[in-house]
Amino acid sequence: MNFTAIDFETANSSRSSACSLGLVQVREGVITAEHVWLIDPRQRFDGMNIAIHGITPSMVQGQPTFEELWSSVEPLLQGEIVVAHNAAFDMSVLRYCLDASGNHYPDFQYLCTYLLGKKMLQELPSHKLNVVSQHFGISLKHHDALDDARAAALILLKLMEQDQKFEPILLADNQGYTAGKMFTGGYTPFKSPPKKAPRKKQPTKALTSLQTASSVKPHF
Repeated sequence: MNFTAIDFETANSSRSSACSLGLVQVREGVITAEHVWLIDPRQRFDGMNIAIHGITPSMVQGQPTFEELWSSVEPLLQGEIVVAHNAAFDMSVLRYCLDASGNHYPDFQYLCTYLLGKKMLQELPSHKLNVVSQHFGISLKHHDALDDARAAALILLKLMEQDQKFEPILLADNQGYTAGKMFTGGYTPFKSPPKKAPRKKQPTKALTSLQTASSVKPHF
């Protein structure tokens, strides 16, 4: 039950505009460390994004850029199992920021609690982080990077308990998902295996009269 939960907030619609990062480490099923950073994206802030997370340009003045911060973050992700709620977003923010700063991708596997929740909590009307958190009684200040990362970590623990699979990769496998991977030079998404197309029935060939006759068992 060891993993690290992650959450990014962005300054605008660009995935390279990370302005906050939260990380929560879990060891033996217990949160053992939490980290949160404001990041200067060196990009404009959109009003819509500010309205969502409350981070303003003045708040990131003097804060490290992603490139400056990466040496502190990389050891916390390298070789880990990483979890995020809507991991497709957070993993793309990480990749775009790494690409923009010229850094190599770290090596780790990752899971998505949003997709796991959709599969395992089908009774819920939505599987957004705030809805799933409320379902499990998890306190949440939504769109605060540290709170969101902590909620994702606690949701994964709850899902593992529900499924009685106490390792993240085992839980994903049991629910029909393949862990995503990030590695030097590329990545693979967290996904369910492709459904096999049903086999088409081969049309029955009509037998010729000669074939029919030769296939009839003779009576002696």
